[in-house]
Amino acid sequence: MQFRVKIIDYGFSESLKKYYVTYKVTGLNKEELRKLGGLLEDPVTVKENELYMNVYFEEEYFPFGTGDSKNRLDDYLAREELEMTAYLFDLMDD
Repeated sequence: MQFRVKIIDYGFSESLKKYYVTYKVTGLNKEELRKLGGLLEDPVTVKENELYMNVYFEEEYFPFGTGDSKNRLDDYLAREELEMTAYLFDLMDD
């Protein structure tokens, strides 16, 4: 099982009044896409062989809301992508 997680968007949703991070997951086969789609609680969309999901945060938990995250954005993006990869791998391993 090899897949890649990439953050493609993040910010504040005016309509939902929540902070969000949008992830794109590639490299999954159809069975893995189906399995993850059924296990994830956050909104999920599958387009072709790519899974897109939005994760919503309260302000105090939003990973890109600090001054440090703005100064070291690449580090924060990499960490969040790594954490989501580990989370998804754990979900699929069960």
